[in-house]
Amino acid sequence: MSGLQWLVAASYFIAATLFLLGLQRMASPRTARSGIQWAGVGMVLATVATFFVPGLANIGLMLVAIALGTGLAWVSGRKVAITDMPQMVALYNGLGGGSAAAIGAVELLRWSAAGGAPARLSLVLAVLGALIGAIALSGSVIAWAKLDGRMDKRYVFPGQQLFNLAVFVGALIAGGLIAHALGMPAIVVFFVLALALGVLMTLPIGGADMPVVISLYNALTGLAVAFEGYVLGNEALIIAGTMVGAAGMLLTRLMARAMNRSIASVLFSSFSAGGGAAAIEGSQKPIEAADVAALMAYAERVVIVPGYGMAVAQAQHKIWELSQRLIERGVKVRFAIHPVAGRMPGHMNVLLAEAGVPYDLIVDMDDVNPEFPNTDVVLVIGANDVVNPVAKTDPQSPIYGMPILDVVLAKSVVVIKRGKGTGFAGIENALFYADNTRMLYGDGAEAAGALVAELKGLDGGH
Repeated sequence: MSGLQWLVAASYFIAATLFLLGLQRMASPRTARSGIQWAGVGMVLATVATFFVPGLANIGLMLVAIALGTGLAWVSGRKVAITDMPQMVALYNGLGGGSAAAIGAVELLRWSAAGGAPARLSLVLAVLGALIGAIALSGSVIAWAKLDGRMDKRYVFPGQQLFNLAVFVGALIAGGLIAHALGMPAIVVFFVLALALGVLMTLPIGGADMPVVISLYNALTGLAVAFEGYVLGNEALIIAGTMVGAAGMLLTRLMARAMNRSIASVLFSSFSAGGGAAAIEGSQKPIEAADVAALMAYAERVVIVPGYGMAVAQAQHKIWELSQRLIERGVKVRFAIHPVAGRMPGHMNVLLAEAGVPYDLIVDMDDVNPEFPNTDVVLVIGANDVVNPVAKTDPQSPIYGMPILDVVLAKSVVVIKRGKGTGFAGIENALFYADNTRMLYGDGAEAAGALVAELKGLDGGH
């Protein structure tokens, strides 16, 4: 190995170490920012080192691609609102998978033109990486469309799973033909079927399952990148792809467990696929902002439960201002986070961090649930399915068995909600009809602002 090759290999090793350390630091909100920076430095190092690989071609095209990608990412990263972050994550997942699929396509076409692949293992991994990457690409695009409100929640038709299975088998057969004898027709059919499979897999999945879907496609993207890294002989891609795939699969399992669902049930059914839930008796009882402010001002313990509605209303800053005023009055305030609240894993944590909420006030579901019976007031803003008590009380409900935040056990519950509609899973929420629940109707930010104003009034206008 030449001195230059040793330098490239050493750079890849350092980059992989930075990836690993960065991923480890991302596990905690306190160190997540620096973790992203460390991983970013590793990616820059790996990219620069690649230009020194002996015999590298198409450097001009690589520079153009890097410039375009960097420019688009910089603009989109600055312009995309925090409420649209799940959609951007879905698209970025898809782009990663698409890149892996493109690498596989280029290698397969190159080998076909040359009259054969250099090694059977490389050919098989190229096909598998292309299959997985193409599925992640088209599936992520559909997930983006659903999250962005451009597509109805679910599309189903009779015999859908059997049809999907037939498409999957067809893709495998086309992949086998490629591995047996490289040829343009088989390659084209293979990619068409792989892209179609990603679309067909995602169409029937309901919105409530989107956090799991995003995590799963992230894992698939990492796996595809690792396979194609082996094909290219690029150690950095192999290591980075393996870490992303492993982390994505672990996160997918955690998200599925938080919903008490298997990954298979997410892919082949949906929360909204059921529907034999019992009717909910009673009525929703409205309350005015002045009464809510007084209730919270003289409470000892207040827990705030944020959800996607808070993100849509951009109410996180007002909610934190409200919390600060309560804390100044001696009220113990905490934020309760369900693992799948929002549209992606960690969505609520990102919103609260943006507003400046200290990490020690943010509590996970398992830690906060035992505290609800001793909580004076729970303020729910934008959350719906993750606080629905039918998950524990109604075996006929499609979400029965899903772990929830037990806010119904608190002494008083106030729900800020724009209207009387259902949540993203399309299920009526029994919490809204409970005896200890009151509804503060209106836009999340406006309602939070009204509560702040009422608290100022209680404090003499200060």
